Amino acid sequence: MSSAVYLEQIKQLVELQKVDDDIFAVRQELDRAPRDLEALEQRFASVDQQRNRILDKLTHLQEQQKRLSLEIDDDSARIKKSRNKLMQVGNTREYQAMMREMDSMEKTNRSREEEKLTLLEELRIQNEALAAIDSDYSSLKAELEVRREGLETKLSKAKDSLDCLNHKRKEVSKGISQPVFMRYEFIRVRLEHPVIVAVKEGICSGCNIAVPPQSFIELQRGQQILSCPNCQRLIFWCEHFSLPQTEKAVQAPAGAEACATVADAPEDTEETED
Repeated sequence: MSSAVYLEQIKQLVELQKVDDDIFAVRQELDRAPRDLEALEQRFASVDQQRNRILDKLTHLQEQQKRLSLEIDDDSARIKKSRNKLMQVGNTREYQAMMREMDSMEKTNRSREEEKLTLLEELRIQNEALAAIDSDYSSLKAELEVRREGLETKLSKAKDSLDCLNHKRKEVSKGISQPVFMRYEFIRVRLEHPVIVAVKEGICSGCNIAVPPQSFIELQRGQQILSCPNCQRLIFWCEHFSLPQTEKAVQAPAGAEACATVADAPEDTEETED
């Protein structure tokens, strides 16, 4: 492969990678948006569950408070009535019986009053807890409504963008020779994104491991498309796109950087046909 053809193929592959970068980002968004909504729904459900537990407890406490108040009022009325009757008692035995009954009711009422005070304190605590959780509940509910309303529009726009990018990808790939494009696609479906990466200062930017010296020299010559021996991604020398003249770009420097790593795989050093 001539240097000019090599550089043109690398250029087209880099353009294809840029389109695939955009496609990758859109697909991530298509996957992330529903998951983000689901996570928010779970958070809201958890807060809603806590809030309902507090409301249930408040309802129970209020019912107990109402019951105690009625019982206290009822016994207080009975005590008052007994005191009025006490003046009409004709014998000591009946008088003592009524006194014991009144003492018992008063003792019970004192116990109820203490219980009522405890209930009032618990009601205060639960009302404070409800006020605290209501803030999160309201904000999460509002955010959830906005997210639900916007999700369909967001996904629709992302799908339209994806259709546009897929069309652009077809156009870009037309400038790449079929063997090279098939090699790119073979790597794309088997490795993590991205497929083609730059080598800077002898280091593959895909896996951050040094390229073997001989492979780096071949890469600098710019005559065949190579793969990183470590991560198997397609690689190119970053300087090929930073030098002002193509003729200078394809010339290897006098001394190549020597870095030891694993040997090149056979398919990495084979010349790819147009």
